[in-house]
Amino acid sequence: MKAMDGKKLAGLAGQILKALGEDPRRPALKCTPERVAAAWKELTSGYDVDTAKLMAGAVFDEPDSEMVVVTDIQFYSICEHHLLPFFGKCHVGYIPDGKIIGLSKIPRLVEAFSRRLQVQETLTSQIANTLEKVIRPKGIGVVMEARHLCMEMRGPRSHGSPVKTSAMRGSFRADARTRKEFLDLISHPM
Repeated sequence: MKAMDGKKLAGLAGQILKALGEDPRRPALKCTPERVAAAWKELTSGYDVDTAKLMAGAVFDEPDSEMVVVTDIQFYSICEHHLLPFFGKCHVGYIPDGKIIGLSKIPRLVEAFSRRLQVQETLTSQIANTLEKVIRPKGIGVVMEARHLCMEMRGPRSHGSPVKTSAMRGSFRADARTRKEFLDLISHPM
């Protein structure tokens, strides 16, 4: 992806303010276009992350084959259809097959993909696919639950209706007991 043009984005934010009938020179709005550009740079910083490099050096040989689960990973993303936020929690589990990944890399991977214009369905699959490619586990499961402001602030104004998506690979898809163990672990917080 091409690098973000902060100056151009600030100019466009000023145009949006004008199109809304506002005066971008009004004291409270004077710095808003630059703030909008800085916010968008942060909110889309995932485009600058090379996920292969992120994972490099964090894969370790490990003969253990017990399930590894990281729960309640907070994430924030932007709906690519309405440019409004969606946010929530991500749960990731896998069964190693000779390789494990450093635990801190899982939340970092979630953040890298969530800091891009997204839909939740794709985000869920990207996380599962990347981990599957990097560590080749016996199975992997990713479950995301999120609130979508494009549903709550506009359109159906559906409050209290979180969206849940899942991506199950390998034994998590093929073996109902493995899938149930994972789903039980993520539904019972510590």
